[in-house]
Amino acid sequence: MSDDLRWMQVALTLGRRGLGQSWPNPAVGCVLVAPNGRVVGRGRTQSGGRPHAEVVALAQAGAAARGATAYVTLEPCAHHGQTGPCCDALIAAGVGRVVTALEDPDPRVAGQGHSRLRAAGVAVTEGVGRAAAREDQLGFLNRVTLGRPMVTLKLALTLDGRIATARGESQWITGAEARRYGHALRARHDAVLIGAGTARTDDPTLTVRGVGVVRQPVRVVASRDLDVPIPSRLSQSVTADAPVWLCHGGEAPAERIARARAAGLKCVEVAAEAEGVSVESLLRTLAQRGLTRVYCEGGGAFAAGLLRAGCVDRLAVFSAGCVIGADGLPGLGDLGVNLLADAPRFRRLGVRQVGGDVLTEWART
Repeated sequence: MSDDLRWMQVALTLGRRGLGQSWPNPAVGCVLVAPNGRVVGRGRTQSGGRPHAEVVALAQAGAAARGATAYVTLEPCAHHGQTGPCCDALIAAGVGRVVTALEDPDPRVAGQGHSRLRAAGVAVTEGVGRAAAREDQLGFLNRVTLGRPMVTLKLALTLDGRIATARGESQWITGAEARRYGHALRARHDAVLIGAGTARTDDPTLTVRGVGVVRQPVRVVASRDLDVPIPSRLSQSVTADAPVWLCHGGEAPAERIARARAAGLKCVEVAAEAEGVSVESLLRTLAQRGLTRVYCEGGGAFAAGLLRAGCVDRLAVFSAGCVIGADGLPGLGDLGVNLLADAPRFRRLGVRQVGGDVLTEWART
């Protein structure tokens, strides 16, 4: 393994600690390595998106940054926001070389960070660890290039693909270890998304528990008519650090909107269809509000809508060692697939045992 790839892997590990914490900015990692091979600075984009990873690493390094090599998982920004461009900060610190994994597709950057570094005499190497960085940055890349966040669909199923008995009993299909792991997955996303049916049936809180986070994910409920219970565990758990967004159609009753707002919930209007809110409009609106990574936990009809729209990027399927039978509730609603050629396809990323259950992770092909 080359030194460049080895240090980039350290930077990637740092960046991953910011997943779910740094939106609307990407979760970037940066490592500064002196010519003698000693690490003089480490940083990741902080919770809330500021300061950026490069700024954190440079502050730690101080004067030792001069002549060092900076390993950064995304091209340093080249535009003025709340702070100055990171490429200028690297130049001012006297960094001798910058190694990056990805070019930033944001039109305000899009190669300009690299160009300004080179123009200042800084050597630049691009594309080191690109594949791993693309996986880590998929949410940010989707938001910039597709106008929607990355969507991970989580399913907890019996061996025969059921999520509940005929009477609706579902707690608990998977074991305690799988549920804890599910909280870790929540923590790596900016938001947790459910449909109105799940909100009514399960009355969940959707918070991250048992995993240390600075910033709770936004709890999002998609409900065309705002037919969700209030008060509820969701409404009673709203804080400034753990908001709830209710995404509804334009014809939702005014009294329901007023009741939700009075309970501290944020009402967000999106386009609606006969079956419910428009998936495309919902995801576009979430992206416009800064979300890059969304974790969907159901229910079956809403999950099917995401799949029909082609908006599921990753699947996290927990399989439990039990069967319920044909009278149980299926994990997915109607997809309208008549031909196998039309079925959504995914490639397997990995399989792991989690307690007594099995987690299989998939990527859309």
